[in-house]
Amino acid sequence: MGRILAIDFGLKRTGIAVTDSLQIIANGLDTVATHTLLDYLKSYFEREVVDKVVIGMPKNLDSSDTDSTHGVRVLIKHFRKKFPEMPIIEHDERFTSQLAMQAMIAGGMSKKDRRVKGTVDRVSATIILQSYMESQ
Repeated sequence: MGRILAIDFGLKRTGIAVTDSLQIIANGLDTVATHTLLDYLKSYFEREVVDKVVIGMPKNLDSSDTDSTHGVRVLIKHFRKKFPEMPIIEHDERFTSQLAMQAMIAGGMSKKDRRVKGTVDRVSATIILQSYMESQ
């Protein structure tokens, strides 16, 4: 059984989370510059067995597109061209940034560490992945 990988897309940085090989636990993996994401994924897919990728789809409360939705759709298009055999699943990501911040506060993370944007992106990706796993 392979892992499930989740992506929290950002215009500058993208958070990545992954399950263990039994697909039980979601953990933050990394934060990468968005323009290097597909190369990062290629390298990761060569090292690890991944069954599918879950990508957070940003939507407003009324389900309309956000400013980031177009970027996610473009990424999905490029992803499907580069990795045609890899399933990619869109998953609602509303409130993940707020939930990530709350989780970091509840976990006792210092204010200084919470200001590191890459940390928020990685935790957000973990929340997207956990939410997807719970919905299955």
